[in-house]
Amino acid sequence: MGAYLLTRTWHSLLTIVLSSMVIFAGVRMLPGDPALAMAGEEASPERIAAVRADLGLDQALWVQYATWVRNYVHGDFGRSLRTGTPVTELLGSTLPVTLWLAAYALVIAVVVGLALGVIAERRRGRWPELLANGVAMVGLSVPSFWLGLLAILYLSVRLSLFPASGYVPMLENPLDAIYHLTLPALILSLAIAAAVMRQTRASMIETMGSDFVRTARAKGLGGRRVLLAYGLRNSLLVVVTIVGLQLGGLISGAVVTESIFGLPGFGKLTLNSVFTRDYPVIEAVVVIITVGYVLINLAVDVLYSVLDPRIRVAGAA
Repeated sequence: MGAYLLTRTWHSLLTIVLSSMVIFAGVRMLPGDPALAMAGEEASPERIAAVRADLGLDQALWVQYATWVRNYVHGDFGRSLRTGTPVTELLGSTLPVTLWLAAYALVIAVVVGLALGVIAERRRGRWPELLANGVAMVGLSVPSFWLGLLAILYLSVRLSLFPASGYVPMLENPLDAIYHLTLPALILSLAIAAAVMRQTRASMIETMGSDFVRTARAKGLGGRRVLLAYGLRNSLLVVVTIVGLQLGGLISGAVVTESIFGLPGFGKLTLNSVFTRDYPVIEAVVVIITVGYVLINLAVDVLYSVLDPRIRVAGAA
């Protein structure tokens, strides 16, 4: 187990280092001059040169990269070119909003997806399976922004069940915060719940028809125990894969969802930074998303080894 974790951790660190090089070079290749954007269109050449020297843009690229990495390791992400605010403050005020929204949406997606997948497998050919497939089809095919607008129109404006916009910090009033996040989280979770449902159903159909399940039933094990201990547990490998792959999609989906529901989150910050060409914020956003992807994949690998020891043994070989 130790060798397996060490190998996966080394691969993750190598991926982060290589990704940081790509991010650094990619942002430097974007059109526009950060020094000009910070100094202003009417600034003199001397002023622009001074700003460029202050930002370190007059140094060699390898020196800029080394300084950039050192600053990031120490938690210094620079300042916003648009507002002059430290990027860490912007991230500190927006990232918790998206993390709470993503966590809430993920819980909804896993619970609903697993439940619908089990129901669809247990009630094959009946109306529960047709209903579950219909819900999954809507979640996979209908754009989230359209569902969000419909949800605001009917559930917020007409029925007044949920607020149409606004955010309450989770630590200030947890119940009110959950109430405000419920509708955005439902919209954000639909696509993931649909994918989890379909994969759970397919995996359970294959597992429940396998030889070891028939052997367990022949030994006298009850139907519920066979379902939970064999069918659902073996399906969790597929669910872990889907969740790991879709977690990154929560961030991209949050850009649209947060804009529709007026949430001051990470996605909205990303969108505004791209529109205004706020390069330090863009760099920090991409780095955080990249590191998040790598850590999620590492966690998925570890969960694989816990759920199926054969993967751990093969990985360590």
